[in-house]
Amino acid sequence: MRHKKISLVFSAAVLGASCVLLASTPQTAAQSPSQTSQSRAPIGAGTTFVQSKFGGSIFGFDIDQNGTEGVLSEGQTLPNGKTLAAVETFDQETGKILKVVKKSENLDDFVTHGIVGTSIGLIEHQIVTGIYISKRVYEEMNPLDANKFTGTWKAPLTKDDIIIAVSHDQGSATTAVFYFDNGQFTSSVFSSNVGENTFGPVINLSDEIFGFNYSPVMAYDSVTNQAVIASSTGAVGGPAPQIALVNLTTGNVKQFTGVWEPPYGPGSVNGIAVDSADGIAVTATELEGNITFYDLKTQTGFLVPLPDAGQITSGTDVEFDPVNKLFFVAQQVSGTAPGSSIQVYDTNGNLVESLNGFNFSDASSVIGSYIALNPSHRSGYINSSGPDGTQGDVLQSFTY
Repeated sequence: MRHKKISLVFSAAVLGASCVLLASTPQTAAQSPSQTSQSRAPIGAGTTFVQSKFGGSIFGFDIDQNGTEGVLSEGQTLPNGKTLAAVETFDQETGKILKVVKKSENLDDFVTHGIVGTSIGLIEHQIVTGIYISKRVYEEMNPLDANKFTGTWKAPLTKDDIIIAVSHDQGSATTAVFYFDNGQFTSSVFSSNVGENTFGPVINLSDEIFGFNYSPVMAYDSVTNQAVIASSTGAVGGPAPQIALVNLTTGNVKQFTGVWEPPYGPGSVNGIAVDSADGIAVTATELEGNITFYDLKTQTGFLVPLPDAGQITSGTDVEFDPVNKLFFVAQQVSGTAPGSSIQVYDTNGNLVESLNGFNFSDASSVIGSYIALNPSHRSGYINSSGPDGTQGDVLQSFTY
């Protein structure tokens, strides 16, 4: 059972992704005594939904931690075989679409890679000739609330280089970019100050375990300026995952063997996040439903089972809130309530709270689960299929 998806690299014209998005009222989440307040919503899934303007599938989204807006890309195949693709901004509080930044009706696609630096939206424009992507242009929205493309990110990437992950450390001037060569399936990483259009050296990962075919995941340690990359063969019975610490200045790569628990092994590594201040990485692995806390300095770690841990209830995306010092793990099949949940942990591996009331299914999502956080408001959005699992891609609010 694989959770991650990197189907973003294909054109919506090829995928034929088309769905109608409807808003529904979520199940009511239980309220934690520690979060009870008359001035804020109960913790868990919220009642604010973001629906794409033209009803297409969502090809990436993010919310601005230093502002009030979010951004998404959508795409759908039209009856004439062309693709309706668009980039849109939305209001975090109301969920309403604010501006259609760009729209096309040819064969092109847009992919939102995230918000980087301080309030910079990073959007990939996939230009399609025939049925193949002939060019990739990386548009900037700097700042996001300008609600328009303001320039182009001149990344050292070709049309055959496909981004696997962009780090989610908003506020950091440095962004880590992890990608693979579509012809060779070898992976590489580099750093960039997107706002300044400057770049660090491209660092190739020689160990084949970090190749695209093993679906590696990446996060960024802003204190050590290292990309932290985790991967596993996914085989039953092992071997253990491998963790690479890549110095984005010198190109030095340190690699160590991760933690796993026999007899089944870790399975695929589905997600990763890093607490840079404390040097802690957390990964979610598939087969046994564990998350693993790693001390990046000592290169040691320990397992923590998710609620009702097992392969079916394993974690997918992992994100970190550096303000409130919390790790968030998406659990597609919840171990604490019907549907899906986000499990929240402190940096010591203690379960703090369960955010219930979602139904996010990777089967109905183009991009898989992504937890977008706004730490100062203790809120966020996650892409969901809606409470009854029938609507396809929507973005649903939550509070923690």
